[in-house]
Amino acid sequence: MGKVGLLAGIGKLPLEFLRAAQSEGYEVVVIAVIPNTEPALAEEADAFYDINVAKVDRIFKTLHKEGVTEVTMLGKVTKEILFKGLKFPDLRAIKLLSKLKNRKDDTIMLALVEELQKEGIHVVDQTIYMKSLMPKPGVLTKALPTKEQQQDIIFGFDVAKQMGGLDIGQTVVVKHQAVMAIEAIEGTDACIKRGGELGRGEAVVVKTAKPRQDVRFDVPAVGLTTLESMLESGCKVLAIEAERTIFVEQDEVLDLANKKGVVIVSVPGPEEE
Repeated sequence: MGKVGLLAGIGKLPLEFLRAAQSEGYEVVVIAVIPNTEPALAEEADAFYDINVAKVDRIFKTLHKEGVTEVTMLGKVTKEILFKGLKFPDLRAIKLLSKLKNRKDDTIMLALVEELQKEGIHVVDQTIYMKSLMPKPGVLTKALPTKEQQQDIIFGFDVAKQMGGLDIGQTVVVKHQAVMAIEAIEGTDACIKRGGELGRGEAVVVKTAKPRQDVRFDVPAVGLTTLESMLESGCKVLAIEAERTIFVEQDEVLDLANKKGVVIVSVPGPEEE
């Protein structure tokens, strides 16, 4: 049916996409842009390359060589890389970074999308083939949120949307309608651990899509690592935005959450213009 490229970061999400696309008859060309991606990607991809994100020109040349005209970007690429400095960036990466007016998430990703489009490579919706992993509204676990926890979910949802609107992050940790932590450059898991520790147990984690979320990149996702970070720091509730959050490893996550008494709930978001 065709060929699609996958620029892969860390986590299970790239592997979920690979398997879903192949089940639809597509060949998938994977480029691991940072170390420690899922080992199964190399085993299952129709073609696999390990090219650091700093080697932008080599990435583009590889996509051309493979005849890829559509690509998606999935998996965690730590934002700290851009502040610690890319390791041995090529000239194209240097030029790309020099054009950025700031280093907000969307600014960086839109610049990369623009560069890909100049090369005749279309960046597709991250959620393509992933709709079945985006839960509808409802409580997903056996445990239900208490009245207090429900109030924290509503409060946290509003805060997360405001933070997303400022392109700061998608995750907040709250307790008793007070903000314990907001996700910034450190990423979701570090935010959860910090917020849970400051909340001293029973904290609520809320993750939402940004207002007017660009579905080509940075679509919110949760999985087993998210729950493990919550358990480590004593958080008791995970609220995600219904039909706009990718939930990977669902069976394992829900089984562990039910054993530990953690609440996971999918919350309908506001209608956007």
